[in-house]
Order: sequence, then structure tokens, then C-alpha cells
Amino acid sequence: MNITIIGTGYVGLVSGACFSEFGFNVTCIDKDKNKIDSLQNGIIPIYEPSLEDLVKKNMIAKRLFFSIDLSNVFKDSDAIFIAVGTPTNPNSNNADLKYVYDVIREIADLIDIKDNPKLIVTKSTVPVGTGKDLESYILNYRKELKVVKNFDIASNPEFLREGSAIEDFMRPDRVICGVESEFAKNILKTLYRPLNLRETPILFSKRETAELIKYASNGFLATKITFINEMADICEKVGADVQDVAKGIGLDGRIGSKFLHPGPGFGGSCFPKDTRALAEIGKEFGARTSLIETVIKVNEARKINMVKKIKEAIDCIENKTISVLGITFKPNTDDMRESPSLVIVPELLKIAKNINVYDPIGMNNAKNMSEFKGVRWKENTFSCIENTDAIVIITEWNEFRALDLNKVKECLNEPIIIDLRNIYKHDSMKEAGIKYISVGRGDI
Repeated sequence: MNITIIGTGYVGLVSGACFSEFGFNVTCIDKDKNKIDSLQNGIIPIYEPSLEDLVKKNMIAKRLFFSIDLSNVFKDSDAIFIAVGTPTNPNSNNADLKYVYDVIREIADLIDIKDNPKLIVTKSTVPVGTGKDLESYILNYRKELKVVKNFDIASNPEFLREGSAIEDFMRPDRVICGVESEFAKNILKTLYRPLNLRETPILFSKRETAELIKYASNGFLATKITFINEMADICEKVGADVQDVAKGIGLDGRIGSKFLHPGPGFGGSCFPKDTRALAEIGKEFGARTSLIETVIKVNEARKINMVKKIKEAIDCIENKTISVLGITFKPNTDDMRESPSLVIVPELLKIAKNINVYDPIGMNNAKNMSEFKGVRWKENTFSCIENTDAIVIITEWNEFRALDLNKVKECLNEPIIIDLRNIYKHDSMKEAGIKYISVGRGDI
């Protein structure tokens, strides 16, 4: 089968590489000629473990191609996936479908009633009812297609975690397919047949159901994160340990242990955007999601509360130099979108004398961001913390997990570590003679 994927961002590029690894012929389309030129030369525009090797391997095998011209491959495509961005609309909290409709207009122009039927698949995260709206749009745009409707639209939302996206595509917990015809169902069955050997659950549903599953999933996970963050606040007041609380409730099979890690709040390309969109969907249809609306508010407040926590831990902070380790929203990605650091660092710049910053991957993206104007960028961990008065850990990169604490203490003017990810134990900090502030576990 021939697959076309429109959009070579995070979702499109990973999906294209993985489908080609399954053995399908895949062409990834993007309007950005510079990006396509780079990809054709094996240069990957995003950081994702193992992605570069997978792309190069399938390019060499002549299964993965890149182009700026959809018209060259449209006729021979069995399925066309839309994987463009759906950012938050600047005039509302709903998803902005501008790029989706740009693609749909181009597809509508290319549909030929003489050709074999085409399956158009939305992989982008879109509001409930978008598939139906896109179908109506094409039929109104090309009225002759109402006589011979030789296309269909399906929903196939992605559930890729940045940092482990290839594993998530190749060994998913489930695949969700929203379809309205046997034609669409049969094509998606064929595309995901390679997962049958692993007995991956493939759920077929109505389009609207599939679209809502994506939002409901991310809304629930964001709620778990927010819940454990609020439990961490209680733990600090009553002298309990939030990590033991998380373990104690996570062992309940009805709850599970994942996403029960306290920290500075959720960020990234999905949870903030999708929770806002889910709240807007509820308002639009008269079924307000009060729980999700509260999650959004609590998460925003969480980042400011972390700044208060840092300020309380450091005496005379206005005269101090703070070293920040990690600024991406999570490890193993260079993605800065909605990272807690985008709130925490600017606030620290207002109250501290100097801010040093080091991140293993994210600094190239962050250096041009206004939120970091005035920080001092450093090349590695120890150049960052040298002669500073405290360390703030925002992102739990592996290289921060086993630092030589004696060397750390020698570098610091004052032995203070504020660990917003709880990657160290109190005992080791106490033994090293370091004042240690964590989240929901008390301090020493």
C-alpha cells in the first residue's frame, strides 16, 4: 500500500518512519522546502531517540520519501494522513484548525471521480465532529463529488509520548480508529495488521468517539498529574511522603502507578492544549467539564507555587546566583512547548541576581525565546553550578540523576538543591551535607 502523510512535524515524521518500517511505501509531504531538503539529506528537525536511524534506514530501503508536492503522489495513495499542527486558537482555547483546512482544500482539489476512492485520515488532534465537518466541506467545495463520493474520512488519533514515540507506535497499548464505512475500516485494518503479531487491541468506533477518546485520555492523565501534585502539597503540611502515597494508591489496579509523579506541573505539546480544547468542547455542547477546567487552573498556579518554593528555600535570593538544570518539559526531547521552565525561569530572573541554565538538548530551541532573555547559558552541568548559590532541577534528565554530590557541594557557594522532580533521596543529601528541598517529602 502507498501512504501519504501531510506534515513532517513530530507526529507526521514518526508515523511516516514507522509505517515505512512496517514495509509500506510512505511519502511525507511538507510545504517547508528547507525542512524537506534537510530530511532528504538525512537531517532530522526534531530530537527523538532512534528516529534519525529509522528514517535513514527506510530512505535507503526506498520505502520512505519526502516531497513538497502532494499532487505527484496523490493519485497512487491508498491513504492520506493529515498530521499538521492544531495549536490553541489565539482567539479562544479551542484547537485552531487552520492548517487542517489548508490541507483539506488541497486534497479536495486533487480528488478525481475517475480514480479509486481515497481514504483521508486525521491523525492530528481535532475537536469532536471535525471529521464530519471536513466531509461536508469537501462535498460543498466539490459539489460534483456528491454524485460520486469516492472518498471517506476516518479518525486515527495518535498517542505518542515524546522521548519514546517509536516504541509507542510499534508497541502501542491500543490503536483507535474512528470510521463510518467498511471501506475505511478495511484500509486501516491492513495498515495496522503488522501489530496483530503483538495482539495489539485495535478499537473501531464512530469518528466522533475516536476524536473524543484522544481528548478524554489526555484529560484523564493530566488530572492524575494534578491530583498527585495536590497530594504533595498536603504531604508537606502533614509530614507525609508523597512518593509513598503515590506507591500506595498506585498499587491499586483500578488506579495504576503511571502519571503519579509530583513535580512543577504538566507541559508539552499535548496536555495543556488538549485540556483547554476539551474544556471548550464541553462549553460548546452545554456539558461543562468542571473537573478539567479546575485541572487547568491548578496546573497554571503550580508553576508559580514552585517559584515561591524556591524563594522560600534561598535566603536573600535577590543577591544570589541560581543554577537551573533542565528546561525542556520532559527528558529525551528538545520540545520547549508549555514547559514549566517558561514560567519558572522568567520569574526567577525577576528576583535573583543571576540565573545560569544548562539543558542537554533543549538550549538551542530556548536561546531564541524571550522567556530566557538574560540567563547565562552553560555547556555542561558543572560549569552551570560552579560558584552558584543554589541548584534548581526542573527536568529529570538522566545525567542529573547520579551527580557526584561531594563535587556538587564544592562547586556551590551554599549547599542548596531544590529538586522539583524528586530524583534524589534525603539520606544521600543529608550524608553529603546539602540542604535539600523536594516536592511533597519535606526537606533537610
